[in-house]
Order: sequence, then C-alpha cells, then structure tokens
Amino acid sequence: MSVTGFLSAPEPTAEARRLFDEDISEVGYVMNISRLWAYQPALLTGLFDLMREIISENRLTFRQRGILVAACASAFGDSYCALAWGSKLAAATDAHTASGVLRGKDDRLTSSEQAMAGWARKVARTPNHTSAADVQVLRDAGYSDPQIFAITTFVALRIALATVNDALGVGPDAEFRSTAPAAVLDAVTFGRPIDDAAPGRAGGS
Repeated sequence: MSVTGFLSAPEPTAEARRLFDEDISEVGYVMNISRLWAYQPALLTGLFDLMREIISENRLTFRQRGILVAACASAFGDSYCALAWGSKLAAATDAHTASGVLRGKDDRLTSSEQAMAGWARKVARTPNHTSAADVQVLRDAGYSDPQIFAITTFVALRIALATVNDALGVGPDAEFRSTAPAAVLDAVTFGRPIDDAAPGRAGGS
C-alpha cells in the first residue's frame, strides 16, 4: 500500500503541487491526506473553505475546534484526524486533557465543553439516534440554536473528510510517531495504523 492509500498516485498538476507546497511550508513534509486529495485538490480546498466559514461566522475557538475534532474522530474511529487534532488540542491545553477527550473522558473540560464533546460523539456514532433532549443539553450549556447548527455542520464536514480518507486506505503520517505527545499516541488505539516510514517527503511526489 502506497502513502496514497489504496489508489495509485494521481498525475501531478499545478493545483496538487500547490497543495504539497503548502504542507511543506506548514509542517515540513507532504501529508498523506494531500497525496490522496491531489486527485481533486479543489474539493479539499472547498471543504476547508466551508469549515473556515463556519469557524469565522460562529467564532469557534481553536480549543473548541480541537475538542470537536478529537471527540468526533475518536468516536468515528478515524486515527488520522484523532492524532492530528489530538496533538493540536494537547498544544492548546495539555496532553492529558487531549488524551481524555480521545478516550471519551472529559473531566478536564468545562461543563459547556463537555456538552460539546458529547454531542460531537453522538453525531459521529449514531446521528439518527439523537433526540430533542440531546439538543436541550447543549442549550442548557449555553449554546444557541444557530451555534448548535454550526457545531453539527462542522462535525459533519470533518466526518465527510475522514470517510474519504479512511475508505481509501490513507494511514496517519509516519511523522506522528515523533510529533504527537505520548499520551495522545497511547489513546489512539483505533483506525488505520501510523505509516511505518516517511518516504520521499521533500520531493512531494
């Protein structure tokens, strides 16, 4: 299996090269997710643009986004986003808080954050089993109906991204072995395994 997952590497395009260059600029290597979405880079850009619109309009903080993604990714069983955002949440809080969210233990979060994390897990696991009572928990935690809609849409878009990556066999980048906190690595016992090696990162091919 290649770092593109179950698919062969797509033909290089200017759009794919821009995607790779952005990765190298931001994290120092070409991420496996970018290698897959090089088939249609505009789709990935559009998906992230939608997420950014939700974040901007609803003022979702970095910490809130970390909680939402870590909670939904772990509930969904997606190791890639769990490692990526578990690490980001650890940087925004601490490794034990991030590990707890990944394990479904939210005692280090505020009551409003606990409600948010619990909702993200319900959306990821069984969205057709949610109830009006579940939504009321969010209202009681201080979230307005527009905010609840925004949070739910943000989680759904993250799940859409994870679905494509997971279904097509994209495993987490090998670099997570050295960049993710130990507590986060220990918490991610689900999903596809981390790549064994990091081949040819600099070239972006």
